[in-house]
Amino acid sequence: MTSSGNPYLTVRDLTVSFQGKGGEFHAVDRIGFELDRGEILALVGESGSGKSMTSLAVMRLLPQAARMSGRITIAGDDVASLPRRQMEDVRGARIGMVFQEPMTSLNPVLTIARQMTEGLIRHQGLSRKAALAAARSALDDVGFGEPDRVLSQYPHQLSGGMRQRVMIAAALALRPGILIADEPTTALDVTVQAQVLDLLVDLKSRLGSGILLITHDIGVVAETADRVAVMRHGRIVETGATDAVLRNPTHDYTKALLASHLTVEKALGLRPAEKGAPSRS
Repeated sequence: MTSSGNPYLTVRDLTVSFQGKGGEFHAVDRIGFELDRGEILALVGESGSGKSMTSLAVMRLLPQAARMSGRITIAGDDVASLPRRQMEDVRGARIGMVFQEPMTSLNPVLTIARQMTEGLIRHQGLSRKAALAAARSALDDVGFGEPDRVLSQYPHQLSGGMRQRVMIAAALALRPGILIADEPTTALDVTVQAQVLDLLVDLKSRLGSGILLITHDIGVVAETADRVAVMRHGRIVETGATDAVLRNPTHDYTKALLASHLTVEKALGLRPAEKGAPSRS
């Protein structure tokens, strides 16, 4: 899969496998894609298609039982075989991740300030005062009108949507070239979903971050992504510009996936009479 310009993230022949009673199982099977800064690439597919396992492989956060092969290049450096300690320096500084459920990532006994400043102090060598200022600015970037109040709070004191925005702010405070967002709107109500998606699009444009969006939701893909890669059984079966793939899919699986979403035309911002005149709402 080819992106425009010089890709910040390149994945080649990525395979993730597990050894089971019935032999070796490939959760991800020889896939490849590229992602530039300033664009959103959506990996879309049903549960079990391999999209989340792909994101964990890129972050080098796979379970111990997993075996990984292939090439992963971030900002020109091959990170697929980096030692653990060196990879820890790459995470956050060059590539960040927002997980599906923030409460699994946020420490319930630490304030938001403590959790947001730790990465800034480690990766950027900031003093605590400077890290707090950077955290405050990041929270402001994602729409918190009272960042000091949020910094003083604990995760359980925030709503689900607020926790998700905190996670996005924490990741983007380090200004990574790439942000992976794994099902970032799952379990959020429709209004908050829209706010989070608008935020990702805004941050892509304003900060120039590339975003790898993991989702099963065709509506989310249509609303946010510049390009899309459709996954099935661990393989990428179709790729291309979002509008082109959603309007004229070529692979049978993509067609079936779209057919299962009865609101795809609504997601594309079309009325039935306007199929020849695409427009984004």
